[in-house]
Amino acid sequence: MTLQELSPAYRTQAFILRTRIKELEALRRQSTSASTRERLQDRIRILSELYREARDLATLTERYYERGYRRNGKYTL
Repeated sequence: MTLQELSPAYRTQAFILRTRIKELEALRRQSTSASTRERLQDRIRILSELYREARDLATLTERYYERGYRRNGKYTL
């Protein structure tokens, strides 16, 4: 399996994570409890980082074999 073949899986995961983040944000806005809002915000923060990484890896794996593609320094050795 090539890296390019992995990119759809990363895209799918990014979509799922973004959908869940939107759901949690809606719950946070509706919540009346400060502790619940804080807990939801923490969860949103963690999922947002996972979303960014999945999105970045999807782009990296899609374009990995292109000549001249400047890779994200975060994912290079």
